[in-house]
Amino acid sequence: MTTFSDLGLQDDVLKALTDLGFTTPTPIQLKAIPHLLSSKQDLKAFAQTGTGKTAAFSLPIINQVDIKLTKTQAIILSPTRELAIQIANNINEFTKYLPNLKTVAVYGGANIDLQVRGLRKGAQIVVGTPGRTVDLIKRRVLNLETIKWVVLDEADEMLNMGFKDELDRILEATPSDKQTLLFSATFPKEVDAIARNYMNNSFEISAGNKNISTVNVKHHAYIVEEKNRYSALKRITDFNPDIYGIVFCRTREETKTVAEKLIADGYSADALHGDLSQQQRDMVMQKFRTKHLQLLIATDVAARGLDVTDLTHVINYKIPDQYEAYTHRSGRTGRAGKEGISIVIVNGRERSKLKSIERLISKTFEVKTIPSSKDICGNQLINLINKVKDVDVNESEIESFLPNIYSELEYLSREELIKRFVSVEFNRFLSYYENAKDINGDASKSVKRKDDDSYSRYYINIGQLDDLNPGSLIGIINKNLKQSNFGIGQIEILKSFSFFEIEKSISDSDVVEALNNKDFNNRKISVELTTKPKQNSTRDRGDRRSKFKGSKPDKSSGFKHDRSSGFNKRKSSSSRR
Repeated sequence: MTTFSDLGLQDDVLKALTDLGFTTPTPIQLKAIPHLLSSKQDLKAFAQTGTGKTAAFSLPIINQVDIKLTKTQAIILSPTRELAIQIANNINEFTKYLPNLKTVAVYGGANIDLQVRGLRKGAQIVVGTPGRTVDLIKRRVLNLETIKWVVLDEADEMLNMGFKDELDRILEATPSDKQTLLFSATFPKEVDAIARNYMNNSFEISAGNKNISTVNVKHHAYIVEEKNRYSALKRITDFNPDIYGIVFCRTREETKTVAEKLIADGYSADALHGDLSQQQRDMVMQKFRTKHLQLLIATDVAARGLDVTDLTHVINYKIPDQYEAYTHRSGRTGRAGKEGISIVIVNGRERSKLKSIERLISKTFEVKTIPSSKDICGNQLINLINKVKDVDVNESEIESFLPNIYSELEYLSREELIKRFVSVEFNRFLSYYENAKDINGDASKSVKRKDDDSYSRYYINIGQLDDLNPGSLIGIINKNLKQSNFGIGQIEILKSFSFFEIEKSISDSDVVEALNNKDFNNRKISVELTTKPKQNSTRDRGDRRSKFKGSKPDKSSGFKHDRSSGFNKRKSSSSRR
């Protein structure tokens, strides 16, 4: 068995690792550390969340940094403040016996003057978020001319969060002979573009197959009607009394709504989203880490940097827009040799999307039945009994109270006493679920759109030539249509214009007024109501051309949005992740 001492790390680093209890490297560490110690070749590394990536890239850098030189030699970029702090703290632990090696974390939401002072004192390693790093470069406080290593940690998430321009700016400010290390849990085409543009002859390693879920995670799906989605979440939670998990939502507005409902219904839950101050975020995360909360309701971005190893469940309140995000989410459970469960709650229309995720993760969803009231009450009762069996009795403290207790309860038989004792804790569940209905959706079929007249269809004057895709179109709608709980139907992206559908619960005038004259990639948006194509005949493209002159849809390049595309009906809001 290979240990850290076999990898060629210096004694001071090995001593710190021993203090931390680290003896055996993880698969990604076993592959990355020897390469980085022996080669200057750029590295592209795939590894799931929680596999020890920080040590994989930081230990070789620590081992090779010139401690006598106080200038910045390594810049490590991460998507969130929390992850940047976590990485910096890990490096400080690894350099415990290297007092002259300084690490500074730079990130938004904190006093920039303190970070400036830390940099001016000299820091060989800087860990930062893209936005604050660019800010410090512009202020000429952070100089990257002596950089030997650039690490892009969670590169896919940085791109998802819109940091492409910042990454370009930072990488352009670094020397051409640096070593670039790109670590990512998924490799979408945008990450490959970064690798092509800023890496030379990169060496690729992988701890597991790309996008493949961890072996210790089971994948469950629950099919419900849209109106019963929240009720399903409650039943799943009640069926698992010892649940300790994260409920992922698409938007901050949805996150707040779900959390508020759960808290009002008496659950130990709280929300983590972008509207919280840093102090509030830190408090919520601390409560969750210490298990004062059972459920954390969060967006993907907000949960970055939350390192918890013993989650029992990850629940997808809705399927993520980008299927790769499911891999991130599910990878947060089933760690450290423990088993975990990743759950998706879907309506009938969304069910076909499960197949796309199954292909991505090479696993099959087990379609489960939403627990019945009898099943839930049975699990809760057994959980209560087990707590009683396992409770520690402090006899010396309660001894003096026992005579009075015995006297008050002496008229009750053993059976009556047990019934009353159980009812004290259990009546709430019995009452709530007394007349509960079956809320399982039909798992055998999906809702058909053929005769659905609940959507209005709109023309928009931008398309593929404007770099429009379904995700960006949904983003435009979310950002500008200041309403919540509306569905987005079919989307069709053509070369120079596109079509989309919005539920008729939103008036046509509201949609047109909200989107008209807004900017997208330096073009003014124009939107107008149009008619739906006939379902049983070929679309009359001639009619389209007569109405929208100068725009010819290209059949070979048009994007047909259907139920399998991953962007079908979506409960939306004006909030962004």
